[in-house]
Amino acid sequence: MPRNSGDTAGVPTGLTVDELAARAGTTVRTVRFYSARGLLPPPVIGPRRVGRYGPEHLSRLALIEELQHHGLTLAAIERYMRQLPDDISAHDLAIHRALVASWLPEGVEETDRAKLEARVGRPLEEADVDRLVAMNVLERTQDPDVFRVDPGTLHLGVRLLGMPLSLEAVLAAREVMLEHSRAAAREIGRIFRAEVSEPDAAGERQSLSQVRALSGQMQPLVVQALVTVFQRTLTEEIRAWPAEPEPQGGPERPRDEERGGRD
Repeated sequence: MPRNSGDTAGVPTGLTVDELAARAGTTVRTVRFYSARGLLPPPVIGPRRVGRYGPEHLSRLALIEELQHHGLTLAAIERYMRQLPDDISAHDLAIHRALVASWLPEGVEETDRAKLEARVGRPLEEADVDRLVAMNVLERTQDPDVFRVDPGTLHLGVRLLGMPLSLEAVLAAREVMLEHSRAAAREIGRIFRAEVSEPDAAGERQSLSQVRALSGQMQPLVVQALVTVFQRTLTEEIRAWPAEPEPQGGPERPRDEERGGRD
């Protein structure tokens, strides 16, 4: 089964079960199975008793699939999902998925245009493909209808397609994040190496394989900490932006106020 991009940008709240399965890259049977196990909330029942699904259902399916790729059993996935708040938003589910994805080895998949558009939920114009290629989300192949896809960034790239941002601004922001992420990774790695290189009580140092194993165990925790800190810092930065200046002459007053409320 192709990995779900998990993108919920522009997802309507009235998807049928067939549409939800297509967007998630899975089958209707699987959706019904997860619903019966309590992994998906009930749909909203619309006219003619047809169940309608929304972004939170798609995000849950993406998270479940990511947990499966990590090797969790169904019972373990159920335990993980039960720990989530009942009212968790699609946005927060996407963050959970990103954190789980960080546990997995990097990989690139090949997909054709039809499957790619099924994940996205709409046809992709050539300009859309060009932007995704420029963001290193897609890579073209010799076949114009087959692409190499980075599953970890596909949902991010698709969401950026709907943002009123120039490609230059997106690429500039990407370079900033890469630069600072590399710097943080180097410094954190230096701290870990210094910690494990110290001899223990018996005067022995850990082997390289032990150091790498410890780093693998720490990776999800470090990624979660970085995401949490970045979210809070970015929120504080946005709140600190200066307010828009009022128009010259002060704010416009209601016409009735100018006339003292008289007719």
